Amino acid sequence: MNAPRTRVQRRPVHGVLLLDKPLGLSSNQALQKAKWLLRAEKAGHTGTLDPLASGVLPLCFGAATKFSQLHLDADKTYEATARLGVKTSTGDAEGEVIAERPVAVTAVDLKRVEAQFTGPIRQVPPMHSALKKDGKALYEYAREGVEVERAPRDVVIYKLAIDASSGNEVRIRATVSKGTYIRTLGEDIGEALGCGAHLTALRRVETGGFDVSKCVTLDALEAMAEEERLARLLPTEALVADHTPVTLDAEDAGRFLSGLRRRGTWPDAPAVAVFGHDPPAFLGTAHVKAGELIPGRLLSPIEIQQTLLTEATP
Repeated sequence: MNAPRTRVQRRPVHGVLLLDKPLGLSSNQALQKAKWLLRAEKAGHTGTLDPLASGVLPLCFGAATKFSQLHLDADKTYEATARLGVKTSTGDAEGEVIAERPVAVTAVDLKRVEAQFTGPIRQVPPMHSALKKDGKALYEYAREGVEVERAPRDVVIYKLAIDASSGNEVRIRATVSKGTYIRTLGEDIGEALGCGAHLTALRRVETGGFDVSKCVTLDALEAMAEEERLARLLPTEALVADHTPVTLDAEDAGRFLSGLRRRGTWPDAPAVAVFGHDPPAFLGTAHVKAGELIPGRLLSPIEIQQTLLTEATP
């Protein structure tokens, strides 16, 4: 007879865990594993990373989930390997081969295509994606063998480098805007080279200022003691590092947290991170217009207290 499963005692945990997501797990599966290891009550991630992709996946716990949306819109950098001459049904190695063509690509061709795809471009989202049509994910239609019309989307490729690898493979490094599909980029590069292509590997190495070198793997996290796991959490305000900081005294901080606007000599700013002075604590986000600090997403007093305790525990 199997022993009964031990019930995990959940607790308030606040902060951001930079996870190096492994291959083979969905973003939600990785999130649930980390949530279990931290015994956290509330968790969310900052944007889906395909099971066939590895790399940076910031996970938000507790109060940090209020600001996860900010990183859904963040620019991202990927490293990918594409095999030229072979096109698949999914744009990656999981799909069936649907076309093969000879490859005759030079370094000059690669530079030409780099220039062609750098800057604003239009992409048709792939059928094997989570985008929805009439309330149904595109990948569900694809599994049924149905192809639906998709409107092109405007995206930006800020930086693009394509280098020859071994055989008919090329290495791609791209820094891109929200909504860019790297599988589609790989396929489009293949078409521009006249031979077709599909991705054989994909890794996200940076998102919104978070670099893969700062990430922890699930295996490493599991091997840690509980205090070490908590010590891996970044404070919630790490999600708003690019916001203009404003610090309020105790009276103004209390009024701000109740949703009241505050007046001051602050210059206009579209994105502000607001802190209390005593005790030093992150309070939430705001924007400033004509000297008025206008509240955005706010932490509750209990979240602030729990955040301070979480940061002090390790």
